[in-house]
Amino acid sequence: MSSEDNLLPLIVEPEQLEARLGHPDLLIIDVASKAESYLEGHVPGAVFLDFQHLLLGSGEVPNDTPSVEQLSALFSSLGLDRDTHVVAYDDEGGGWAGRLLWTLELIGHSRYSYLNGGIHAWRQEGLDTESTPNEPRLSDYEAEIRHPEVSIDAEGIQERLNDRNFAVWDARSRAEYDGEKGQNKHLGHIPGAVNLDWLDVMDRDNALRIRDYAELVTELEALGLTPDMDIVTHCQSHHRSGLTWLAGRALGFTKIRAYPGSWKDWGNRDDTPIEH
Repeated sequence: MSSEDNLLPLIVEPEQLEARLGHPDLLIIDVASKAESYLEGHVPGAVFLDFQHLLLGSGEVPNDTPSVEQLSALFSSLGLDRDTHVVAYDDEGGGWAGRLLWTLELIGHSRYSYLNGGIHAWRQEGLDTESTPNEPRLSDYEAEIRHPEVSIDAEGIQERLNDRNFAVWDARSRAEYDGEKGQNKHLGHIPGAVNLDWLDVMDRDNALRIRDYAELVTELEALGLTPDMDIVTHCQSHHRSGLTWLAGRALGFTKIRAYPGSWKDWGNRDDTPIEH
């Protein structure tokens, strides 16, 4: 589907979304890190999604991608159908919203947008909020993995580590990247990975919107990440890398994908190479 077919662009500003409120095909999803944030005030019409539903929730890597059965139940409970245009936002700069949009991309639902800056930007613009919860209209959505190429596992990464057109963007803190901090069996980073903390993708002086695109592209290119490369982004649980995946898409990195297992997987295995 071309972007011209979409109700809104990938990155939408508060005033653009406000102008579309009430559109029958619009589904606004608040993926706040705390339910209290949603109840304190949300975008009119927005439904709340507990971010835990974006995770597998069990096994050795509970942050991995949910099963297609779980995804079908999730998106049916949200009322998703083929014509729905999803606008996701959160209360923390785009991590969980990005994870939701990455999941939509994975199942081939390309009608989606991110409210730039989330609820912080909405409030900064002085736009109306509501505190009454909204109940989604249920649907019968059958999810399937239509775009598996936007995800990768540990084996897939290891196969590409010596490929000059392949790069890993580690969205964790510098201390985690350097192996000075973490709660995994092994600490450090994937060999050759470059580090740009997800917090450095947000403009903390502009309601947590994504930073100036030209500046970000320059910083990423200085790290060796260019739009033509096959880039994988990860963090500890593919939460923070929800934002870096989304920002990469916004910057024109068309071959960016995510490693949903992230360091929770890589750092707890004994068959994965690690640098410090």
